[in-house]
Amino acid sequence: MYKMRESWTDTRLDEFSAQIDRRFDDVDRRLDDVDRRLERVEVGLGSLQRAVIFGFIGMSSAIVAGFVTIAGALITKL
Repeated sequence: MYKMRESWTDTRLDEFSAQIDRRFDDVDRRLDDVDRRLERVEVGLGSLQRAVIFGFIGMSSAIVAGFVTIAGALITKL
Protein backbone atom coordinates (compact mmCIF):
# COMPACT_ATOMS: atom_id res chain seq x y z
CA MET A 1 0.00 0.00 0.00
CA TYR A 2 1.18 3.52 -0.73
CA LYS A 3 2.56 5.33 2.29
CA MET A 4 1.59 8.98 2.67
CA ARG A 5 4.43 11.46 2.95
CA GLU A 6 4.94 13.02 6.31
CA SER A 7 6.29 16.23 4.81
CA TRP A 8 6.62 17.80 1.40
CA THR A 9 9.66 19.66 0.14
CA ASP A 10 9.26 22.84 -1.86
CA THR A 11 10.63 21.07 -4.94
CA ARG A 12 8.15 18.25 -4.58
CA LEU A 13 5.27 20.70 -4.12
CA ASP A 14 6.37 22.56 -7.27
CA GLU A 15 6.48 19.29 -9.22
CA PHE A 16 3.05 18.36 -7.92
CA SER A 17 1.66 21.76 -8.87
CA ALA A 18 3.13 21.50 -12.38
CA GLN A 19 1.65 18.02 -12.79
CA ILE A 20 -1.78 19.24 -11.71
CA ASP A 21 -1.52 22.18 -14.13
CA ARG A 22 -0.68 19.80 -17.00
CA ARG A 23 -3.63 17.61 -16.16
CA PHE A 24 -6.01 20.56 -16.11
CA ASP A 25 -4.59 21.73 -19.44
CA ASP A 26 -5.37 18.27 -20.85
CA VAL A 27 -8.90 18.47 -19.48
CA ASP A 28 -9.33 21.94 -21.02
CA ARG A 29 -8.23 20.63 -24.44
CA ARG A 30 -10.63 17.73 -24.20
CA LEU A 31 -13.50 20.01 -23.23
CA ASP A 32 -12.69 22.28 -26.18
CA ASP A 33 -12.97 19.23 -28.46
CA VAL A 34 -16.31 18.33 -26.87
CA ASP A 35 -17.54 21.91 -27.39
CA ARG A 36 -16.63 21.77 -31.10
CA ARG A 37 -18.41 18.44 -31.50
CA LEU A 38 -21.52 19.73 -29.74
CA GLU A 39 -21.61 22.76 -32.04
CA ARG A 40 -21.67 20.40 -35.05
CA VAL A 41 -24.46 18.38 -33.42
CA GLU A 42 -26.47 21.56 -32.82
CA VAL A 43 -26.14 22.50 -36.50
CA GLY A 44 -27.30 19.01 -37.52
CA LEU A 45 -30.25 19.15 -35.14
CA GLY A 46 -31.27 22.53 -36.56
CA SER A 47 -31.29 21.03 -40.05
CA LEU A 48 -33.25 18.03 -38.82
CA GLN A 49 -35.78 20.27 -37.10
CA ARG A 50 -36.36 22.22 -40.33
CA ALA A 51 -36.79 18.97 -42.26
CA VAL A 52 -39.36 17.70 -39.75
CA ILE A 53 -41.29 20.98 -39.89
CA PHE A 54 -41.34 20.99 -43.71
CA GLY A 55 -42.38 17.33 -43.70
CA PHE A 56 -45.22 18.11 -41.30
CA ILE A 57 -46.39 20.99 -43.48
CA GLY A 58 -46.21 18.78 -46.58
CA MET A 59 -48.14 15.93 -44.97
CA SER A 60 -50.76 18.34 -43.59
CA SER A 61 -51.20 19.86 -47.04
CA ALA A 62 -51.62 16.40 -48.58
CA ILE A 63 -54.26 15.46 -46.00
CA VAL A 64 -56.17 18.71 -46.56
CA ALA A 65 -55.96 18.23 -50.33
CA GLY A 66 -57.30 14.68 -49.92
CA PHE A 67 -60.24 15.90 -47.85
CA VAL A 68 -60.98 18.64 -50.38
CA THR A 69 -60.91 16.09 -53.19
CA ILE A 70 -63.23 13.73 -51.32
CA ALA A 71 -65.56 16.59 -50.40
CA GLY A 72 -65.61 17.77 -54.01
CA ALA A 73 -66.42 14.27 -55.24
CA LEU A 74 -69.23 13.91 -52.71
CA ILE A 75 -70.69 17.32 -53.59
CA THR A 76 -70.74 16.56 -57.31
CA LYS A 77 -72.50 13.24 -56.66
CA LEU A 78 -75.30 14.98 -54.79
